[in-house]
Amino acid sequence: MPGEARMIRFDADLHIEACWFHGLLQDFPTHFHEHYVIGCMDGGRRRIFCNNREYTAKTGDLLLFNPRDKHACSRVGEEPLSWRALHVGEKTMHRLNRRIAGGESPPMFVPCLVPQSGLAPLLRDVHAMIVEGFAGSRKEKLFFSLLGALLEGFAAPLARPASQGGDAPLRVVRDFLEEHYAERVSLDDLSRLAGLDKYCLLRAFTRVMGITPYRYLENVRIVRAKALLEAGVAPVEAALSTGFTDQSHFTKFFKCFTGLTPGQYQRIFIPAEP
Repeated sequence: MPGEARMIRFDADLHIEACWFHGLLQDFPTHFHEHYVIGCMDGGRRRIFCNNREYTAKTGDLLLFNPRDKHACSRVGEEPLSWRALHVGEKTMHRLNRRIAGGESPPMFVPCLVPQSGLAPLLRDVHAMIVEGFAGSRKEKLFFSLLGALLEGFAAPLARPASQGGDAPLRVVRDFLEEHYAERVSLDDLSRLAGLDKYCLLRAFTRVMGITPYRYLENVRIVRAKALLEAGVAPVEAALSTGFTDQSHFTKFFKCFTGLTPGQYQRIFIPAEP
């Protein structure tokens, strides 16, 4: 819509992304990322659902999402969203956690929302340097200061959930979706695979995984498509390779989940030729 701005920049020095959305009225459905998100509300109010908990985020609040945290975002009122965030890959975060805090495993940030954080200005400074293409040690020092404060104040070692025998059929379904994401999958297929009535499967999967099987499949497809786009695969080929019926279907879902079109996302990593 008019007045919107959507942008992501990749910083080759820090190996992280800086994301900036301004003037958005778009709601985001339940989804997850395979990277950490360290974000700041610059304007508007949003209702955030994360891992079965609800928060209200407003200007000045930080939001921290771990890889695979299921979350959704919807408007509160009519004020548009302004948002900036740093996206940090899990391997990069693991390496930085060892270097900065001496951690031996990837961290898990808790809670999701940090209200009116004094770290918001520091996040904005680091974000601005990445967006403006700033090169130099000061950018790294500020980023390390930000991450060090977050790790000290809000991080714990990434906990692995205890094995629950009753959840085994759900893990089978999850692993099947991860492997067969490019195929046409029905709830009846998943029901037979799990050995559960399809309605029982739907309720149990949503309760345990925090997301419906179909929404989980959509997320996996988007994650796989992002990797293809980053590697230079044409959007239409990325769409067909990840189970989308056509490019328009792919574009609709990609923008719904990421806020960008496939072409906009690809240009972060592969600039268009002049």
